[in-house]
Amino acid sequence: MPIKRIINGLNDFQQNYFKTHQDLFKRLSQGQTPEILFITCSDSRIDPNLLTQTEPGELFIIRNLGNIIPPHGTLNSSEGAGIEYAVQAVNIKEVIVCGHSHCGSMKGLLQLQSLSDEMPLVYDWLKHHGESTRRLVRENYHDYSEEDLLNVAIQNNVLTQIENLETYPVIRSRLHAGKLRLHAWVYEIETGKILAYDVNQNQFVLLRQEPFPVPDPLAMMHPG
Repeated sequence: MPIKRIINGLNDFQQNYFKTHQDLFKRLSQGQTPEILFITCSDSRIDPNLLTQTEPGELFIIRNLGNIIPPHGTLNSSEGAGIEYAVQAVNIKEVIVCGHSHCGSMKGLLQLQSLSDEMPLVYDWLKHHGESTRRLVRENYHDYSEEDLLNVAIQNNVLTQIENLETYPVIRSRLHAGKLRLHAWVYEIETGKILAYDVNQNQFVLLRQEPFPVPDPLAMMHPG
């Protein structure tokens, strides 16, 4: 995509969408009141607002390679700062961690050593924050095909991030008070569908109307 297309898009936004939604942007200029924190991958195929059909101001979004949330106490974690701000300052009530099919970060995690020379920063990120998922998958799913192994890694990585979220004091406090809910999702790019982790079934199932919150991350079992 040439940069000229981006400039044309900006002009179109200012001349059309912005003009027909001036009340929305005037309201947004006064502050933000989203109730949902949406944590997902940096992958260009994922658009949280498009996926959820939400307007500007309705989602607080954190994105990085592999939708990874380092545990509380990790130094210089922008993710941790974003979580703390979203929950404490913005008063977020729902947190969604959304992985996705065909995730390049999870593919890299399963072939970690191949990244060390060409992409050392990616290697360091995944090695430091993805090792629990990598080891869980490698040591418990020996007979899976490459495609199935990737899907298992994607799902277990999402659950690991839910567990990591629960290490944050502000998250634990709100969970204990019943003021916050956590959700584990996987978006299927090829179908447009969302799979959500259902604690009662101990697996990811098609999301319909039931939100499937995760009430106690420490009690979760990883799907088989």
